[in-house]
Amino acid sequence: MSSSVKLLDPAFQGAGQKPGIEIWRIENFQAVPLPKSNYGEFYMGDSYIVLQTTPGKGGSNLYDIHFWIGKDTSQDEALTAAIKTVELDAVLGGRAVQHRELQGHESDKFLSYFKPCIIPLEGGIASGFKKPEEEEYEARLYVCRGKRVVKLKQVPFARSSLNHDDVFILDTRNKIYQFNGVNSNIQERAKALEVVQFLKEKYHDGTCSVAIVEDGELYTRSNSGEFWVLLGGFAPLNKKTTGEDDVIPKTTPTKLYSITDGEMKPVEGELSKGLLGNNKCYLLDCGAEVFVWVGRVTQVEVRKAASRVAEDFVTGENRAKTARITRVIQGYENNSFKSKFDSWPEGSTAPGGEEVKGKGKGKVAAFLKQQGVGAKGTIKSVQVVEEVPALLEDGGKMEVWYINDGAKLPLPEADFGKFYSGDCYIVLYSYHSGERKEDYFLCCWIGKDSIEEDQKTAYQLATKISNSYKGRPVQGRVFEGKEPPQFITLFQPMVVLKGGLSAGYKKSIADKGLTDETNKADRVALFRISGTSTHNNKVLQVDAVATSLNSAECFLLKSGSSIYLWHGNQSTRKQEQLAAKVAAFLEPGVALKRAREGKESNTFWLALGGKKSYTSEIESSETIRDPHLFTFSLNKKGKFEVEEVYNFSQDDLLTEDILILDTRAEVFVWVGQCVNVKEKENVFKIGQEYIDRASSLDGLSPKVPLYKVTEGNEPCFFTTFFSWDPNRATVYGNSYQKKLALLFGPSQVAELESMLPKQEKTTGNQGAPTQRASALAALTSAFNKSPSKSPPPEKTTANQGGPTQRASALAALTNAFKSATRKSSTLERSPSNQSGSTQRAAALAALAASFNPSAETKTSAPKPVRSNPGGSQRAAAIAALSAVLTAEKKKQSPDVSPSISTSGTPAVTSPPTADADSSEVNPSEADDSVGVAKTNKEDLSEANPSGADDSQEVAKTNKED
Repeated sequence: MSSSVKLLDPAFQGAGQKPGIEIWRIENFQAVPLPKSNYGEFYMGDSYIVLQTTPGKGGSNLYDIHFWIGKDTSQDEALTAAIKTVELDAVLGGRAVQHRELQGHESDKFLSYFKPCIIPLEGGIASGFKKPEEEEYEARLYVCRGKRVVKLKQVPFARSSLNHDDVFILDTRNKIYQFNGVNSNIQERAKALEVVQFLKEKYHDGTCSVAIVEDGELYTRSNSGEFWVLLGGFAPLNKKTTGEDDVIPKTTPTKLYSITDGEMKPVEGELSKGLLGNNKCYLLDCGAEVFVWVGRVTQVEVRKAASRVAEDFVTGENRAKTARITRVIQGYENNSFKSKFDSWPEGSTAPGGEEVKGKGKGKVAAFLKQQGVGAKGTIKSVQVVEEVPALLEDGGKMEVWYINDGAKLPLPEADFGKFYSGDCYIVLYSYHSGERKEDYFLCCWIGKDSIEEDQKTAYQLATKISNSYKGRPVQGRVFEGKEPPQFITLFQPMVVLKGGLSAGYKKSIADKGLTDETNKADRVALFRISGTSTHNNKVLQVDAVATSLNSAECFLLKSGSSIYLWHGNQSTRKQEQLAAKVAAFLEPGVALKRAREGKESNTFWLALGGKKSYTSEIESSETIRDPHLFTFSLNKKGKFEVEEVYNFSQDDLLTEDILILDTRAEVFVWVGQCVNVKEKENVFKIGQEYIDRASSLDGLSPKVPLYKVTEGNEPCFFTTFFSWDPNRATVYGNSYQKKLALLFGPSQVAELESMLPKQEKTTGNQGAPTQRASALAALTSAFNKSPSKSPPPEKTTANQGGPTQRASALAALTNAFKSATRKSSTLERSPSNQSGSTQRAAALAALAASFNPSAETKTSAPKPVRSNPGGSQRAAAIAALSAVLTAEKKKQSPDVSPSISTSGTPAVTSPPTADADSSEVNPSEADDSVGVAKTNKEDLSEANPSGADDSQEVAKTNKED
């Protein structure tokens, strides 16, 4: 055993005792703890080990170990990191999930530890490196990608690095610029703002300026002009190119291999949990990710060998630079691994949520104990007390309906709290939450014996109620036996009775030949009192037999005109008080007879059919909440898939998305304000898809409560799982506008609102922003010829107007472009608002005039004898600009997305005519365009004979448009 002691690095002693992150760097093939002040700094020439410790559900800790490989690290250091990871896992009890992280291809889980991003630094321990504060500040250009976790990559400091599809950050000594490509994702822009703020605080002490530059914005704006000067001038951008770091590994059909003596052998048959033996290691190849599954009774050396096999495998498959390697231990598999199987039958579940309960763990613990190393995170017998979530404010208004014959019938207030197992109910609770307007909790309660038709009716009618309140209510679906605390608290007490009032239920049991057990005055009924607090004091009618009793609880027995309160020897005073309250609720005015366990009367036992033995065990129904946030999608085969948002926060609730919050006690489907209307209609279907999947893979109860929560109307029992800022929920706009307002104030949003493209990555509608940006670049290039190619300016007063006139033209053009992107542009179609078309025509006229000085200027300044080669370029610029401005009107066709075409003006509904194409252009704008074309033709032919042909082409284009 002494030889085994050397396998464990003393640097890992004490690791994993507290929740949080611990980091080691590989130095001279040893793991060296990294100072906490350096957490988040990763040098490209080094390898690191990152341990994330998370509290488990049963008093134990859960572990994720990531070893990060810099792109310039040596192969020996990378291998050392992999081996040291296995050693650290052994110290932690041999059940950590291990992740291989490659620079530029890090997993979302790893990046979530270092929000908003990590910035890899050049150098390393072997080559030497300087601390950032010791370096002379150098301007850097980054491309920023990711909606929730950011992958920041430094790119060459050149205009050629930019494109129309991404968001870029230019970090200079005194100012940070964010450049938004016209086709970039709104959510990536919002996330980039967080990175800008991070850079400002970390590297500029929070003192530098911040500027936003929109792709296509004219360089005459100060921030835009500064940005383009730093990059060598304004010019057309290149198309996005795909580099090595941009390659997304393909997802291939999963293949399972067993690993024996360092050799891989294919495992035949359909993927099932039963193929995995606890004394072996396996490799599951999924293309983009490779899993190593480790049986719980395998030795440390076998596990190390399996890790080396996985490294060799991805290298041999030419995936060494992109594929992630994740190692999981039997019984502690993560959701990502389980999802590769059609189902994952539950085994014996440990308190931490794992499936094994220490089998084989004793060997590991004994092995570690002999080496003087404690096995951290071992499973303990700890009694866990449920944390009660925030409850709804009391004092609200309650309405309750039950379903009968396809309709909802109001329940008398005196019966609020009585629920029959054969019925379905709709509950609407209106209340005030803080300073907000009235809030609503709308819930369907589904009895376990209710018929399907009544259940569907309840869902449909509840949705109608929700729609009548404009979708504001928190809408829920609760099944009998799974009532959440916030529901139970509304009813003091809540009693679940046998039978039902619904005609559908009565017909159903009659058809089946069953007895109607609906509670009646002449029947014996037994009620179990469970719980002692307002959030769990539910009363349930049980079979009226002695075996239903329990020494740890109180019961009510109703027999004829008498009602008995039976309290077991282990019951509490609070349970007795609650039982008395329930008796008054069920049988008002009836005297209560008390019967203590062991002193019951014969009449009591006779009502129960005789004295029989019963249990004294305490039933625990407490649910441990373990919240996880997910996004969802459908794969090519239509299979429902989810992706976890790790270390989530309120910032991850993006207004354009639908997300799923699973707490194990309830499931919430959160709907952003900017979500498509059709997607909003499918919220409960989405939630049910998730529950079906989680039931199969994670053992989630199929009857778990399901809620629909809309942005801005989040209840307290949802926000309790976040560090919630109510002010964030009141900020309107898309994700980018919200983040802009939160970080820089509403004034910045107002300034940039007109610059934002109204369509985001929609098919068939990306041409206009890119075309506009290209036209502006061509125009700028035409206006600003290099001095070597331009004739020397004449020092005459009459010719000083050229630059000023051009600047004025650019300003007019800017306004024209702004107005074209505003939602109010659709108003130009109405006769009362022709300013948009006139403004565009005026901009074109001003542009043409700025290219060609007036007649007075021509007489006072002699013409150059040589021809002007810039005329053709200017004509081309006008032609490009004309096409862009004309295309703006054509974009108003009915096939654009609702977010673009929506306005206060009703859509035009007149039938199309034979010359519908020619009538698309506003007549007044067509006249203006002809006038501009005429001016262009005259001025250009006079200024430049060689450009005459070009001007004729421009005139022809303008006239046609």
